[in-house]
Amino acid sequence: MSSDVKGLSVQASWDLLQSDPRALLIDIRSGMEFLFVGHPVGAIHIPWIDEPDWDINPNFVADVRKVLLGGGSSSESAAPVILICRSGKRSLAAGLKLIEANVGDVYHIEEGFEGELNEAHQRSAVGGWRFHNMPWEQC
Repeated sequence: MSSDVKGLSVQASWDLLQSDPRALLIDIRSGMEFLFVGHPVGAIHIPWIDEPDWDINPNFVADVRKVLLGGGSSSESAAPVILICRSGKRSLAAGLKLIEANVGDVYHIEEGFEGELNEAHQRSAVGGWRFHNMPWEQC
């Protein structure tokens, strides 16, 4: 088990998801972001910080363990966990919490779903899942 969250490019995360059927892509953005901005096809939604209070989800680690093992045990490392947020910052913080809780191999997508802002203060123009034309959907 690694002691660090491993950063992945969008392409490397896609490659891992395609090559390892156990790998889980977990979208940690708010419910509004997940539904209205869009999300990677097949991503599991477990918010790290969410409305209405915008506090860190106190059940985040437990929720991830439930997805991994139906409640959690000592063998979480069987499946790689790949986290995605808007631009890669929240996913790193959430990943560190999972590492602290001894949850297996944890990765985060460094560019996130929308990437950083460009010079016109727009997202999805210089990086991110959508920018790289990976499969996504929205409600």
